Amino acid sequence: MNTVITTIRNFARDEEGITAIEYGLIAAVMALGLTTLFTSLTGGLDAAFDDIVDKLTP
Repeated sequence: MNTVITTIRNFARDEEGITAIEYGLIAAVMALGLTTLFTSLTGGLDAAFDDIVDKLTP
């Protein structure tokens, strides 16, 4: 029984995988933010290019 408790304590203190998980979460949040940003900019870019085409077309 003592070995099980020691194993659980050692597992709880192990921090090797924590950094990788943190970096993964940061990357996921950044990807979500960039996707949202580019999606919101798409409408404005379409309108800007349409204005340019209208001005260049006789």
